[in-house]
Amino acid sequence: MFKKLKDKKGFTLVELIVVLVILAILAALLVPALTGYIDKANNEKIIATTRQVVMAAQTEASEAYGKNSSGKLTDNGNDLTIKTGEAIGTTAVTIDKIASLAEVGTVATDGTITGANGVTYIEVTLAGTNGKVKSVVVKQSGKQCTYTADTTGNASPYTVVNE
Repeated sequence: MFKKLKDKKGFTLVELIVVLVILAILAALLVPALTGYIDKANNEKIIATTRQVVMAAQTEASEAYGKNSSGKLTDNGNDLTIKTGEAIGTTAVTIDKIASLAEVGTVATDGTITGANGVTYIEVTLAGTNGKVKSVVVKQSGKQCTYTADTTGNASPYTVVNE
């Protein structure tokens, strides 16, 4: 009778439970590491989107600055802040032009952004005297990235926070 039991092939219940416990321990160790990689990738994604918006805003501001005969981006020289959620104004630089050039979505007439990449908000501040981008705020997929023009060059101009 014992010889018949020893001839059977397969795993015992204890062996299967031990393997499952080892797999559970490995999964418990890997999940936090993978979550960190996913979060880092999402941060890089919103930084890349913000870079696109900064480049588009600078392009639009430079074009408007070149067309303005007063030698300033705005006629009064004050900084120009434009953002989503406002009706598209009559300024030379508008969110719809920036969003279109940056390829982050389209802006409706009421100022809201619609697009497939999750960008819900853009705010751009331009220096009225020279037309340079001072700051940009982009909200995408539950994160907010802020670009601030850095004159020292010591720190990253991009800051990402969870909303």
